[in-house]
Amino acid sequence: MSRETDDLADVAEPEEDLEDLALEDDYALNPDFVSDVADALERGDADRLRELLGALHPADVADLMGFLSAGDREELIPHLDPETLAEILSELDTEIREEVLEHVPSATLAKAIGEMESDDAADVVDDLEADKRAEVMAAIPEVERAAIETTLAYDDETAGRLMQREVVAAPQFWTVGQAIDHFRREADDLPELFFDIYVVDPAYKPVGAVPVSHLLRVGRQTPLAQIMEPVNEIDATLDQEEVAYIFDKYHLISAPVVDKDGRLVGQITVDDIVSVIQEESEEDILALAGVSDAGRDASVGDIVRSRLPWLVLNLATEAVAVQAIGAFQGEIAKLVTLAILMPIVASVGGTAGTQALAVAVRALAARELTAANSMRIVGREMIVGLMNGAVVGLVMAVATFAFFHDLRLSVTIALALIVNIFLAAAAGVLAPLGLERLGRDPAVSSSVFVTFVTDLMGFLSFLGLASLILL
Repeated sequence: MSRETDDLADVAEPEEDLEDLALEDDYALNPDFVSDVADALERGDADRLRELLGALHPADVADLMGFLSAGDREELIPHLDPETLAEILSELDTEIREEVLEHVPSATLAKAIGEMESDDAADVVDDLEADKRAEVMAAIPEVERAAIETTLAYDDETAGRLMQREVVAAPQFWTVGQAIDHFRREADDLPELFFDIYVVDPAYKPVGAVPVSHLLRVGRQTPLAQIMEPVNEIDATLDQEEVAYIFDKYHLISAPVVDKDGRLVGQITVDDIVSVIQEESEEDILALAGVSDAGRDASVGDIVRSRLPWLVLNLATEAVAVQAIGAFQGEIAKLVTLAILMPIVASVGGTAGTQALAVAVRALAARELTAANSMRIVGREMIVGLMNGAVVGLVMAVATFAFFHDLRLSVTIALALIVNIFLAAAAGVLAPLGLERLGRDPAVSSSVFVTFVTDLMGFLSFLGLASLILL
């Protein structure tokens, strides 16, 4: 090996070590690396900072921004050129991005937006305060500004906001060779990533699509109309959750977006859908718990305000449920054992209700639970609840007899568990179904309703049966 090659190897080795230091085996940022970046910012060491950031993918830089303090993020922004900033902004969490945008000069931001796909550019512009938005939009070239304004005209969380305006389209009378030659000449105007060439009629309505992988396999003289495939058109006003369902059902990689007249206005690609699926899943999980996404930089006050209303609502429903206990004060006074065992019935019922609720909400989201099969699913869950109640009731009866040596008490708690688990399973599936029929999000308030039913019926069934069997 020559001396020159040795020198190059010596230069490359530190960079490779730096990349290894940056990420853990699970692709999470290494805490030591985050500390190194914070130290470089504190020292004002621009060279070291560029070296550290150069070892990261833009998505990892966006992740890094979340681990830094607000002050460190402000210090980091001037070290990012517009091209790098464009890649990072589209990856940032919304809360952090809004904060970062406040500290980016309008001229720099306009250049960064010019480097972005139209869908990402519209998201960034939408996060800007009104005054700064006007400054940035004025600095963006007219064609790009018009594309962003058109995207922003669509409602949030619709296909129109999700799509990118850049598409690859060709008239149906073209041949493969004509299409390839045209795309090579206009390479600078093509999207950075595309999977299909949309074949359009004279009114610019999509009549089919040619996958790029198919285009490369046929001769230049082959007409596009001969090899095109049917397309699943997405209406620009369609909700993004519906779009994700279509992509999942038909295994799409990309799909054309059309306006109210059926004209091609953009495309949605699978990378956008992955983000939508993740967003919707996170929303449903958080809604089931009655909370919102706090984020890494959320204040204590914001978190309290998002969670407190559901706790107060739960407090109100529990206040109603404990009235059942008050109605049986005399029975509890005569047999203190009832007070010991009573929470078990309500708690196990709550768990059974949560299980059925989670399954039902997921099935509704995946369109596996519809009006066509709702009765069958409800019946199935009720049978499951009855069987689980019988097994759990038997186990609890044996345990109760072993501790208290009272057969009638054992029978009482067994029957109460059967009743409550059965009703919990029914409530767990009926609550989200009912809310969806009313046009409400089934994930938002179902859990509070199910908890109310399981607690109320747990207390009533156990104490009611106890008054009949034991007293």
